[in-house]
Amino acid sequence: MDQLIELWQSTGIYQIQAKQALMILVGMLLLYLAISKKFEPLLLVPIGFGGILANIPGVDIATGNGILVQFYTMGLQTGIFPLLIFLGVGAMTDFGPLLANPKTLLLGAAAQFGIFATVIGALLLTDLGWFDFSIRQAAAIGIIGGADGPTAIYVAGVLAPELLGAIAVAAYSYMALVPLIQPPIMRLLTTESERRIEMVQLRVVSQREKIVFPLALLVLVAMIVPSAAPLLGMFCFGNLMKECGVVDRLTKTAQNALINIVTILLGLAVGSKLVADEFLVSSTLGILALGIVAFAIGTASGVLMAKFMNLFSSSKINPLIGAAGVSAVPMAARVANKLGMEANPHNFLLMHAMGPNVAGVIGSAIAAGVLIQIVG
Repeated sequence: MDQLIELWQSTGIYQIQAKQALMILVGMLLLYLAISKKFEPLLLVPIGFGGILANIPGVDIATGNGILVQFYTMGLQTGIFPLLIFLGVGAMTDFGPLLANPKTLLLGAAAQFGIFATVIGALLLTDLGWFDFSIRQAAAIGIIGGADGPTAIYVAGVLAPELLGAIAVAAYSYMALVPLIQPPIMRLLTTESERRIEMVQLRVVSQREKIVFPLALLVLVAMIVPSAAPLLGMFCFGNLMKECGVVDRLTKTAQNALINIVTILLGLAVGSKLVADEFLVSSTLGILALGIVAFAIGTASGVLMAKFMNLFSSSKINPLIGAAGVSAVPMAARVANKLGMEANPHNFLLMHAMGPNVAGVIGSAIAAGVLIQIVG
């Protein structure tokens, strides 16, 4: 009889607490959003599944020396996984639209305003006594506004690893919700006539320009913001492999096998941090609220910058592409294109929007470096 009692007490059914059951439901919700709604499935599937594993009582996979702990220690504490993701993203990126219209770099830069505004907002809420964020935590939360999952994970791992789960879930959730979050803001800040603006066809960018640009970008930024060099360095290296044309095997590996493997491991490692004791705290609500504010400010800043630039330019920019300055590639560019075609069926903005979209990736990496350099 005693053995039966011990056996029953060793089961997860006996040991499970209400907050663990709730977090298992959160993991199920992430899986539902990924599978049914197609919200960032490549990341939300492993994150959701890892979250379920991390909250089943008696399972050592996410505690002690469990495999998910090993993934986290190996890839997130060291920062290796986000950096390898950036390598793969660089290998899939085309700088052509940005080089063909360099002034769109300003749109990507303007969209990063949401990051710094949210850092200030988090510190103000702390001063008001609503939350208790340190400056390192505020910086990690603010980076959500860049709409760049790997960058958010990288910064959180360096500055506030205790908030990694909530920040990762917020970042990828809002990236997935780009088609829902951005359009109302874009419509609110633009007129019908502005949304109809047709932009001139982009010039052809030479291969030499595409090879020189990542090298020049890396050296220039690394000299000014050394802390941005890891993220931007891997991004530029991946892009250089793609554009130089002599390492096709390496490029294809970075674009496919490498980034896919790392995505699985990164998602499971992030999911392992969705444990009830760390996630079900008041700060999580603050992170989710501040994250969407950061994203909204970034979107609005890009649109308003485009409108400001039009005051001094003869060749008008459709302000919709300013919203693509957040680095949700290529979803934000597709949203800008969709709204442009709704206003004008002949208005093809996709390639124009890819300029600020790529600039947003660069901008978020630089912003991450600045934050790490200042508060790290």
